[in-house]
Amino acid sequence: MPENRLIPRSAPDVPPNYTQTAPFRVLVTSTFFEPGFRGGGPVRSVAHILDAASPDVAPVLITRDRDLGATEAYPGMSGRWVGRGRARVFYLSRRQPRQWYRLWRELRTMRFHLLYVNSLWASMSLVPIIAVRLGLLGAERVMVAPRGECSPGALSLKSGRKRLFVRVWRRVLHSLRVEFHASTEREAADVHRMFPWATVHINANQTALPPEPAPVPDLPVAPGPLRLVFVGRIAPMKNLALALEAVALVRRPVVLNVYGPMEDTAYWRRCESLLAALPSNVRAEYHGSVAPSSVVDVLADHDALVTPTLGENFGHVIAESLAGSCPVLCSDRTPWNSVLRDGGGAVVPELTAGAWAAEIERWAGRTPEQRRVARLAAADAYRRWRAGLAGVNILDLMSGTVGKR
Repeated sequence: MPENRLIPRSAPDVPPNYTQTAPFRVLVTSTFFEPGFRGGGPVRSVAHILDAASPDVAPVLITRDRDLGATEAYPGMSGRWVGRGRARVFYLSRRQPRQWYRLWRELRTMRFHLLYVNSLWASMSLVPIIAVRLGLLGAERVMVAPRGECSPGALSLKSGRKRLFVRVWRRVLHSLRVEFHASTEREAADVHRMFPWATVHINANQTALPPEPAPVPDLPVAPGPLRLVFVGRIAPMKNLALALEAVALVRRPVVLNVYGPMEDTAYWRRCESLLAALPSNVRAEYHGSVAPSSVVDVLADHDALVTPTLGENFGHVIAESLAGSCPVLCSDRTPWNSVLRDGGGAVVPELTAGAWAAEIERWAGRTPEQRRVARLAAADAYRRWRAGLAGVNILDLMSGTVGKR
């Protein structure tokens, strides 16, 4: 994150009523935000939404005072308002009732045109929506960005609990005439399956990505092992275990480097046991989290990204991989199928170890020149995708009530 985005910690608190004269006032909530990065793609999506909004939009963001999995708060930020361009960010400790009360007293003096929450289930979404329903928080409209939580893959995890919750929560959302932000037609269809009455605004994720892909280096004449990389949260949704089960079945030499924050410790224990049982022709290593500024460089150092995800509403790491001229081996549960089939890599429709092992075996059998050709094709796929990006911000769309479905 650029250093000039946040006001220095010694700066005075931002007046809570600074938005009162702004044309379009928005309260945004997100469980995780910068300077943290372990929350993955949604952190970058929210950052870009704030930074790219027009001067007519005055956003206030409420977020946690620490990163995913962190036990300590960001130094000097807990319970503070921090400036970020035209936006103001409050870093909240969920275990400090005084901070909740102080924040509510400040927010209740404001009147927002829009409450925009990033998650269907997170407490950082539930609390403000309920507050609006009870009249404790003023917002004319409410929008939910589910960030892939309505996909079949996401709903398959803890499905019983989610079905029970949705039965109750659906009534609350319906009573407020809540609108939804979907990144793709596919995600909009997922939302409509859960909430048939919903108004869904389709607006592609905007994120800061290089204008050009990384240059493809010359490769050695002698073939070496296929260099695969996995970048993502260590959680069932990202499906690292399937990647490990697949490489265990591959007969050719393979290197698999794993990067990402550890979100689910029980799931990580399963992955550890799979790592320990890998055959001698497979070298795999977990490297921990990687800073967002280094992700493209890490990906550019590999022959392919492997991501058997259960579902993505966008898939930032896929865009970053293509930006690194690194082909992507991906499940068919993302909006990237046509881009990958058009040269960006390969789509594996079956989520089985056998299907993924067969695809990895095929890539491992390629010559250095064939791997280089695949990387050049990934770079071209990125250029085509990048050229087609729209530049409209979701908050700008909402301020003009444009793009309704």
